[in-house]
Amino acid sequence: MADFGGDDLETFRAEARDWLSANFPASLKGKGAMMYNEGVTPSNPDFKAWVKAMGDKGWGVPTWPKAYGGGGLSTAQARALQQEMNAVGAWSPIGGMGVMMFGPTLLEYGNEEQKQRHIPPIVRAELRWCQGFSEPGAGSDLASLQTKCEDKGDHWLVNGQKIWTSGAQWADWCFCLVRTDTTKKHEGISFLLIDMRTPGVETRPIRLISGNSPFCETFFTDVRVPKENLVGPLGGGWTIAKRLLQHERSGLAGGGGGGRGNLFTGPISELAKAYVGVDTVGRIDDPDLRSRVIQHEIDAKAFQLTAMRSMAEAKSNSGPNTATSIMKNAGTKVAQDRHELTLEILGAQGLGWEGDTFKAEELAAVRGWLGGKAYTIYGGSAEIQNNIISKRILDLPDPLAATNH
Repeated sequence: MADFGGDDLETFRAEARDWLSANFPASLKGKGAMMYNEGVTPSNPDFKAWVKAMGDKGWGVPTWPKAYGGGGLSTAQARALQQEMNAVGAWSPIGGMGVMMFGPTLLEYGNEEQKQRHIPPIVRAELRWCQGFSEPGAGSDLASLQTKCEDKGDHWLVNGQKIWTSGAQWADWCFCLVRTDTTKKHEGISFLLIDMRTPGVETRPIRLISGNSPFCETFFTDVRVPKENLVGPLGGGWTIAKRLLQHERSGLAGGGGGGRGNLFTGPISELAKAYVGVDTVGRIDDPDLRSRVIQHEIDAKAFQLTAMRSMAEAKSNSGPNTATSIMKNAGTKVAQDRHELTLEILGAQGLGWEGDTFKAEELAAVRGWLGGKAYTIYGGSAEIQNNIISKRILDLPDPLAATNH
């Protein structure tokens, strides 16, 4: 669909405003960033109604094709929709790996039957997906993966182990990299879809220092997978995986800082004023902290504007590109800086793990700070992103490829 402007776009804005007025529950206003610690759980009736409304409309993925349940909107319309949602405190309840990574990749590489089967449930938030990429011996060097996939004629037989599988214990399906040829490294990898309810699939949550268990060990023991679950050509998984990782890094580049919400999810300057106090003219009552908070908010705003421009460019072209590596590194630094500043601002209240002397938000901030240490690792470590930036964007020579004399 072409971008619309002028009167056409204003007509769409009016339609979007009317639809939001009729469908967005007032009880959910401004609570998207903190839904779980504000009691907005998936079982909440208003939340369930909002999911259904957005799923039926396709506006959780506004630019995806209508043929698969998406909104079918132009880039300009999608931008206008987001602006109207922001104006009333609305937010999309449709997300997860299916939206951020797998869906866009399947739209590009899947066949028609696969798209018709898997995209609509993602659009309606009916199924959860997890990512089966990393292995105990194949993290940064992902192409060394060894999970074996054998052709048994009428099905594939999968044996192996994955690690750091986010949300595997809750997932319905897994998009997985498997080795279909042991004689080749990159060309021996294929992209396979595995139903997590299949016999032989086992998940074991990994407890982290933050106290959460978002990651799992995932084991495949003689798992039978239908032949039609292969995406793309046999041995073409590495190409598909690289594209998917670009989508992932684009999504992970969502750094911190300053939207709607309470003290802990809004501008960090407001949190500092509440905990540190203000001087006679209403500024943060600590000049050094004040300057660092200001710098962080400048960095966060600059990043957000750059990310918006990058996403708009990606939608108008063929999707995310290698620039997502820059955005991923920049976004994770902004997010980690926010965590560090938050704990400094909280002072002694930022040292809690449990107990009645701490607010729930304070305890969550400590866990968020600990969990945030992984930002520069998952989705491809900062070092891996620097290599991509060096070789693919700056066109610098690869020192490992140099001939030794």
